Amino acid sequence: MGSTEDLDYPQIIVQYSNGFLISKVMFTACELGVFDLLLESGKPLSSDAIAAHLDASTIGMKRLLDACVGLKLLAVEMTQEGALYRNTEISNVYLTKSSPKSQYHIMMYYSNTVYLCWQYLADAVREGRNQYERAFGISSKDPFGAMYRSDEEMLKFMAGQNSVWSICGRDVLVAFDLSPFTQIYDLGGGGGALAQECVSLYPNSTVTIYDLPKVVRVAKEKFVSPEEHQITFHEGDFFNDSIPEAELYILSKILHDWDDDKCIQLLEKVYKACKPGGGVLLVESLLNEDKSGPVETQLYSMNMLVQTEGKERTAAEYSKLLEAAGFGVIQVKRTGKLYDAVLGRKLFSLIFFCHLACISGKIKYAIHLVFI
Repeated sequence: MGSTEDLDYPQIIVQYSNGFLISKVMFTACELGVFDLLLESGKPLSSDAIAAHLDASTIGMKRLLDACVGLKLLAVEMTQEGALYRNTEISNVYLTKSSPKSQYHIMMYYSNTVYLCWQYLADAVREGRNQYERAFGISSKDPFGAMYRSDEEMLKFMAGQNSVWSICGRDVLVAFDLSPFTQIYDLGGGGGALAQECVSLYPNSTVTIYDLPKVVRVAKEKFVSPEEHQITFHEGDFFNDSIPEAELYILSKILHDWDDDKCIQLLEKVYKACKPGGGVLLVESLLNEDKSGPVETQLYSMNMLVQTEGKERTAAEYSKLLEAAGFGVIQVKRTGKLYDAVLGRKLFSLIFFCHLACISGKIKYAIHLVFI
């Protein structure tokens, strides 16, 4: 029960109502290049100078900059010449395109694709399905056909995924010691940021990115250098084509796109292909077991409703999917960040069989142990 003060002035309700306004201010400042300009200039600039550089109105830019100051994305200092704006450290690191930890591309994907889909959230809740048809006039039956509806959109999505791994990739890859696995397949590895992080952390490993032919083409052209000899590519659709043998398979943000049946179908294929003693690493945002949070994961689950056929799950739900496919010794590691790690292993099976031999008139039994 909230306090009387909360009921008198519902601060939290006001805050939530303004949530999308905050997002759009940040997205717009990124899109217009405000943070990049201030980084490049190396000195604070006036709103008029910023507006002139970015071909924007002086009225609109002044308001945008002041809103960014309120959000602590910019700092302002008052001088005799007037207000001068500069980036805060967090904006330099995460909102400028040139930073290794830049989130610019995921921001643009959210602003130009996710935001449009979310206008139809009520329809998604009523119908229980994604909203690509309403948002873009594209069939909702193939979510990735919609996400990859043009080369430009596909590039935006891949760059966005790469930016996520620039801040979360290392944590999920060190959640367990993966050094025993030298032959790794990253299923749906997209732009290759997680694969690059993996070979950097585990220099004895090779990673094959398995993705659709058009995704592989863009990854090779834009994201993964030919000099990166530890990373190779495999073109195909892992639901319909065969999966080659490997010691470890990484499924990062894959299972949350699909319903349970499709997840089990994929995991069973992975299990069959996996070498004994190998395993599968799931990288997902885990819900609490009672579904009470974390709120980011709950919101992602709403996004899965609006954009895919899947949902976010608890550790127990992912474990159940792994067990249904045959994996055992399942370990879960929460990283404290957006994405967590679940490792399932394909155990060595012992098969006992014996044969009879007649040696010097005596029956002998030979017992054989075979590891599979």
